[in-house]
Amino acid sequence: MRTIAIVIALLLVGAGAITGVRGVAAQTAVGWTTLFNGKNLDNWEKTGNANWRVVDGVIEADMPRGFLLTKESYGDFDLRAEIWVTSDSNGGVLFRITKPEDPGIENGYELNINDKRADQTGRTGAIVNVAKPLVKYDAGGKWTTIEISARGPHITAKLNGTLVAEADDTKYARGPVSLQAAGGLVRYRNVQIRPVT
Repeated sequence: MRTIAIVIALLLVGAGAITGVRGVAAQTAVGWTTLFNGKNLDNWEKTGNANWRVVDGVIEADMPRGFLLTKESYGDFDLRAEIWVTSDSNGGVLFRITKPEDPGIENGYELNINDKRADQTGRTGAIVNVAKPLVKYDAGGKWTTIEISARGPHITAKLNGTLVAEADDTKYARGPVSLQAAGGLVRYRNVQIRPVT
């Protein structure tokens, strides 16, 4: 009887392990491209004055203002990344940038991560000048998962699974994606994108 119980327990553990492997595989499923390899910034173009560096597998900067831009341009896509900031930091992800040499909200979209922004309509969770945050989300002092989905004019953004912004806007159709350091300490990791055709 004891032998049967051990065999059943081992089978249950094995089934759990297989399920766990499937879950991991789904997260790195076909179509996703890892933009940051955890080692260097070879996949990125730098612009501005930020002191970008890789520390313990994480991209970080604490001197503004600067951007890391993808070498590729994207139109419709899904993006996911993790960001860590202090409550006083100013970071974010810009996308569909039309002027890569000088990224900004004047020539692309920005999902802002800036808890204490003077104009709170553009604070953390906003797509600046396009969509105010749907909820108040404070990012300071913790890792936050960013998810951006762009399909034609329709854009959605989530922070830790919560929908924070949604808009339809036609100003920008395609361009690089950028990580921003605009004040305080900002960190990024697990940056991935999935182009949609």
